[in-house]
Amino acid sequence: MDLAFLLQGYRRFREHRLVVESARYSKLASEGQSPKHMVIACCDSRVAPEAIFDSSPGEMFVVRNVANIVPPYQPDGKFHATSAALEYAVQSLKVEHIVVLGHGQCGGIKAALDPAAEPLSPGDFIGKWMELLGPAAEAIAGNSWMTNAERQTALERISIRNSMANLRTFPCVHILESRNRLKLHGMWFNISSGELWVMDEKTGDFSAFT
Repeated sequence: MDLAFLLQGYRRFREHRLVVESARYSKLASEGQSPKHMVIACCDSRVAPEAIFDSSPGEMFVVRNVANIVPPYQPDGKFHATSAALEYAVQSLKVEHIVVLGHGQCGGIKAALDPAAEPLSPGDFIGKWMELLGPAAEAIAGNSWMTNAERQTALERISIRNSMANLRTFPCVHILESRNRLKLHGMWFNISSGELWVMDEKTGDFSAFT
């Protein structure tokens, strides 16, 4: 696979989808974006929110990182890409819904459950990032009654609930949610079956959407 793969894809986009949605792109360029939904998803190539939700350009503000993690509110003057995107979506775009979208077979979650694994580089950026799930990962990894697959799925879903809890540490999110102007949602995507599981906001349990 080389650059030609991408350019051929662009040619198909230009000859087909762009023809259908040229008016939409023109309007988005002249009027700007005003999506109602923000989706915080994993950067895994198998889990594309735009494909899963069959959305058109301008309909979703998407942020992707390893394991769809939202760090807690930490205004320390350092670099915070996810927090910056969240701030823009909530404060500037005025999104009305935030979805944390997790998925099965997540590599970041697998790394969190195996902290003894060799870092991919001296910086160990993934290892440091996954420390945000440290306590939960340690508790699940130590459960000898669960299989490896059960531990994986459990932490993938706990990670979603953890990200939602961290979202609520941001003052802008907390205030708007308390005023019923912003809603948070947790979802988990099964890659092998294509099923979408939605989290119950009261119990935290996940059930397949039908």
